[in-house]
Amino acid sequence: EQESCALMAMAVRELGEEAISLTGGQIGISTDSSHTKARILDIATERMRTLLDAGKIVIAAGFQGVDADKNITTLGRGGSDTTATALAAVLQADECQIYTDVEGVFTTDPRMVKDARKIEQVSYDEMLEMASLGAGVMHSRSIEFAKKYHVPIRVRPAHTEGEGTLITREGESENIPVVTGVALVRNEARVTLCNLPDRPGVMSSLFQKMSERKIAIDMVVQDVSSGGKAEVTFTIPEADLAETLTAAENAVKEFDSGEVHHGTNVSKVSVIGAGMKTHSGVAAQMFQTLANSNVNIQMVTTSEIKISVLVSRDQCDETVNALHAGFALDKKAAIIPTVGSQQSTDSLKGASANNDIERDVVSRLASMEEIVVSEVLLDGEQSRITIANLPDEPGVAKELFTAVAQGGIMVDMIVQNISHSGRADLSFTVPCNALDSCLLLTRGILEKWQETELTFDKNIAKLSVMGIGLRSHTGVGETMFLALSNAGINIQMVNTSEVRISAVIASKHGNAALQVLLDAFGL
Repeated sequence: EQESCALMAMAVRELGEEAISLTGGQIGISTDSSHTKARILDIATERMRTLLDAGKIVIAAGFQGVDADKNITTLGRGGSDTTATALAAVLQADECQIYTDVEGVFTTDPRMVKDARKIEQVSYDEMLEMASLGAGVMHSRSIEFAKKYHVPIRVRPAHTEGEGTLITREGESENIPVVTGVALVRNEARVTLCNLPDRPGVMSSLFQKMSERKIAIDMVVQDVSSGGKAEVTFTIPEADLAETLTAAENAVKEFDSGEVHHGTNVSKVSVIGAGMKTHSGVAAQMFQTLANSNVNIQMVTTSEIKISVLVSRDQCDETVNALHAGFALDKKAAIIPTVGSQQSTDSLKGASANNDIERDVVSRLASMEEIVVSEVLLDGEQSRITIANLPDEPGVAKELFTAVAQGGIMVDMIVQNISHSGRADLSFTVPCNALDSCLLLTRGILEKWQETELTFDKNIAKLSVMGIGLRSHTGVGETMFLALSNAGINIQMVNTSEVRISAVIASKHGNAALQVLLDAFGL
């Protein structure tokens, strides 16, 4: 990095412009002492501003800084993009432009899908989900920085004059695509802890064990317990499997109950889009597409703007191509799903208030890369439906969620854990006022599977911790679940995303749990 920026400064001078190259330390990038994966604490701007005011072009060495003892540190994966975004933030630049070897951000990997289309504009949250799910153009750490400090990023091609893709805050246009892209994480591994005691503290202890080893777990699924025993499944990069299994075995020993199982040869495929917040048919269309391609779903987890499924690695390429075609992502105009309906946007009106809270939290950060938990939300207007003993075969989720979508019912959380003996359990939440209609539709579909068992809870409390950096920092889940455990509050369901961790608890604990989490995160 240092050699490259020095050579570039010399080349710029030969073109007749004044340029100067600076190392991370000379710029004033202060980091912690976590060598090879240091986090930025602060950036001094005085020297850069003086040079810029003098008309010089500053060529900065990325990927590096210095700690308190002036030792050179490196920022780890995504460090160069992170340096650029951080400099744009402290200099209050209008835009940060990242030049790369691709035309911009595509609807999916164009090497895999020949009809992949370049996206003109994408929101921070959509890009965070796509970056963490394998989109590959930018690392999620730099997107976190950009969202936190409101820096628009433009990803541009270095070899042409193309405008690339603008990554910025979510627009207010009515033409927001329901689905923006399809992302793939090919080399995943699955870890399942079953027969765990269904009591407060289990999730807290598990997350603590993973956090201690800096293991960024993903796609966390906990379904409703049965017979006093709970089951938790999560995915991790396959390269982290051995260390994860060690941590999981340690957790099970601590519980004095439970078993650890794991699986490889799995991949995670996700559809992402801000528009799915207000359309009831995205899950149904996704599951229809997978059923038509005879793809079996091993796990499901959702967020406001993402639906992820775990599938066999042998079928991952086929799955991505099918979903890209199924949502017509090769077309520039936003395509509305053929099932379901558009819903009211009233639920989105709090977005600007949340932005104000986020800005206030950012202004109080001790270091630039400290995690931002900007809000804890309590939703007491949800009901839960659980179906046990479903056949674990293609088409089951399609039939169920198509019926629900055709009834115009918005499904919020969807959780399907790994199957046992060819049978799977699935839970989902719907608005309380839609429960009776949803039960009627669901029972009609379940008539063909007599061995299934349907249960429901009319009143649940769903807690969501929202923020930036929930994936690249491993301690958020630990803090959330420890706070609930210390308050004696048991967790019934869990799902996670890049910007949100959600947990379902008993409705009677809702308000107390909200206060506990507000206190835990200093909000």
